[in-house]
Amino acid sequence: MAKKECDICGGKIGLLGNRKLDDGNCCKDCANKLSPWMTGRRKTTVEDIKQHLAYREENKRKLQQFNPSNIVGEDWKVYVDPNMGAFAVTRSSNLRTDNPDIILLSQVVSCEIDRQEQQSEVYQQTSDGSRRSYNPPRYDYTYDFEVNIQVNSPWFNEIKFRLNPNTIKDRYDPAFRQYEAIGDQIRSMLLSGRGGMGGGMPMGGGMGMGAAGMGMGAAGMGMAGGMGGQFQQPMQGQFQQPGQFQQQPMQPGQFQQPMQQPMQQGQFQQQPAPAAAQSAWFCQSCGNQNTGMFCQSCGAKK
Repeated sequence: MAKKECDICGGKIGLLGNRKLDDGNCCKDCANKLSPWMTGRRKTTVEDIKQHLAYREENKRKLQQFNPSNIVGEDWKVYVDPNMGAFAVTRSSNLRTDNPDIILLSQVVSCEIDRQEQQSEVYQQTSDGSRRSYNPPRYDYTYDFEVNIQVNSPWFNEIKFRLNPNTIKDRYDPAFRQYEAIGDQIRSMLLSGRGGMGGGMPMGGGMGMGAAGMGMGAAGMGMAGGMGGQFQQPMQGQFQQPGQFQQQPMQPGQFQQPMQQPMQQGQFQQQPAPAAAQSAWFCQSCGNQNTGMFCQSCGAKK
């Protein structure tokens, strides 16, 4: 049986060494030069692979100028060069040999830290050697932290790796907080280093400030500039006049106190008349009904 030829380098492909492409074959050596983040090889053409390998050679030259000053991680590590404005992700200790992809921070679309929780039920052993569930059921939980970086690259759009090399078996294990902090640090480094993105604010409408998100239609935009971005609640009923108090709606079971009108400047509050002065009486001279101390008709005293 004749050996197949690699459509990339022209070399012979040994037994079990073929890497199938969409329109040809690729040897194991050429496949090992591809970016670890590149997926869908079977749907990739021979020409695409050749262009990708040319990109990988150019990446080697970029590595000569790549001088990371920020390195975060234990197994998989994130290397950031602030001067170049670029980063790389690898678990190799030798960057020049591994040739990790040099990606500009401006290419980062998002960075999320996924805390994965796995649940498994704990059973109790019976006297006959079988097991049964507790009442209520009991569970053990394990945790892993996965980093998912979305990038704008012609060769791949996702970089995904697990932060913790060993699964964390307790929510209160110090390792839980440790990798949670490492994940936050990675996310902060990648997002805050993006040019023009305002210190790591999520892209793609992450601020929630679209026309609908701000709740400001054409009428809302027509408010006076003195509002300072603060919304004014619409007034119920007629407009409030100057010096007029706005009556608040009563809550269920709440008694509303009668509202007193404010006094004008220089005005004394009128006191109610004494009860004696308010009682009506009839004049004995002319018979006229009065309320004061003297008759309004003839002037006679009460």
